[in-house]
Amino acid sequence: MANDGPVIVKPAAIEAESFRIIDAEVGLHQFDEQQWPVVRRVIHTTADFSFAATTDFSFAAVSRGIDALRGGAKILCDTNMVLSGINKARLAELGSTAVCHVADSDVATAAKEQGITRSILALRKGVAEGCTVFLIGNAPTALFELLRLAEAAEVDPALVVGVPVGFVGAAESKEALYNSELPSICCRGRKGGSAIAAAILNALMLQATG
Repeated sequence: MANDGPVIVKPAAIEAESFRIIDAEVGLHQFDEQQWPVVRRVIHTTADFSFAATTDFSFAAVSRGIDALRGGAKILCDTNMVLSGINKARLAELGSTAVCHVADSDVATAAKEQGITRSILALRKGVAEGCTVFLIGNAPTALFELLRLAEAAEVDPALVVGVPVGFVGAAESKEALYNSELPSICCRGRKGGSAIAAAILNALMLQATG
């Protein structure tokens, strides 16, 4: 079978060519020089150009997120899939840490007793531990709870990455985040997920480490 052209095998070259294609296909856009690398990384992760239209940033969200990471922020992930997708070497370079409590035995027990989702209690546990950056890729209930706690002045997030995926509460939770005054990055609508949440943080860490 004939090939259309030479096969690119070097990882850096593959990524560079992918970014070139994304830049060319998106063309002119409304994102600034800090925002576009984040959106481009999301598109690169998903091969879905619709994120160029649905990704939104609150004022100074990227710079606030970078400052938090450089200051050694503690990050709460809503799933272990999000946690596994984070570049740990870059995280350590910044002096930041990341945790996920959704599978903790105490969280599971309390959730069953109270009849609420583990995601809600895992979020509360992260807040109690001093997490200030939140990566929510799957659980709308966690995002709604974070918004409730912020409204009650029980947490002051440095950055909320709100990209839960799904059909029940996902789009609504992201609209609530979009309409809040919290520093945030969100992908409006039903689409989202763990890979996107991790990709956003990885893009921020690239900028934070220069």
